[in-house]
Amino acid sequence: MTRIAIVGVAGRMGRTLVNAVQQDTGATLAGGIVEPGSSLVGVDLGELAGLGRLGVTAVDSLEAIADDIEVLIDFTAPQVTLANLAFCADHGKRIVIGTTGMNDEELTALDGFRDRVPMVFAPNMSVGVNLTLKLLETAAQALGDEGYDIEVIEAHHRHKVDAPSGTALKMGEVMAESLGRNLKEHGVFERVGQCGPRSGKEIGFATVRAGDIVGEHTVMFATEGERIEITHKASSRMTFAKGAVRAARWVAGQANGRYSMQDVLGLD
Repeated sequence: MTRIAIVGVAGRMGRTLVNAVQQDTGATLAGGIVEPGSSLVGVDLGELAGLGRLGVTAVDSLEAIADDIEVLIDFTAPQVTLANLAFCADHGKRIVIGTTGMNDEELTALDGFRDRVPMVFAPNMSVGVNLTLKLLETAAQALGDEGYDIEVIEAHHRHKVDAPSGTALKMGEVMAESLGRNLKEHGVFERVGQCGPRSGKEIGFATVRAGDIVGEHTVMFATEGERIEITHKASSRMTFAKGAVRAARWVAGQANGRYSMQDVLGLD
C-alpha cells in the first residue's frame, strides 16, 4: 500500500483527493496538510471530506508526518509546491505535482530537482486528457501544415486564478512540438481591436471563466469547407484525483527523475 499525504487537504481538490485515496485499494491516506495556524489542525480528514472518521488528522507542517508518508500529492500554488519539492528531496520522499500557473523561473527551479527526487509533474492528471494529448499530436502532424488553423478553447470555474489553463498550454505545446514550432513565438493569447488577419502558423487560445465548470477543452482544426474538433469535458474533480493517486502509486517505485502522466500511463 502506497502511503500518501495531501497538501491543501482542506480545499476542493484536497477533499476530493481524500475520497480518491480511500477508493483506491493500492493506497492509504497517511496525512493531510493545511495552512499553518489553521483552525482545522487536528480535524479528522475523513470528517473534513464527508466520509466519517478515518483516524488521520490534519497537520500544518510536513515535518509532523515525515516518518509516515511515501508520496506527497500537491495541487497548490507554485511557491508552496517548490518548498514542498525541496522537502521531498531532503527527506527521500516522492511527489505528484498538479500545480499550474508556474512561470519560466519556477519551472526551471522545479526541473532542478529532477536528479534528487522522483516526481510526476503534469498540468492535468486525467487519463482522458492524456489520451487526448496523443490524439492532438497525431492530428497536428496530419493537419497543421496543410492549411488548417489551430485554436484552443478552454473553460473553467470562476475561482481559477491562472489563464490559459495549464492543460490548454500543454495541448498547445504538444501540437507546436509536433509541428516544429515554438509556442512562445506562435501562440496567440489575446486578440483585441485591429489585430489583423490570422497568420497560418499561429496557435490561438481563448479562455472562459464562469460558474462551476470543472474543466472543458476543445481544439479546433479549421480550414475552408471543413472543421475538426477534439474535445474533452470533465464533470467531476474526481477524474483528476483518481489520476493523481494512480500517479502516486506509480512514482513510488521509480528512480529520481521528472515524469509525466504519459509515462505513468505508458503512452511515451
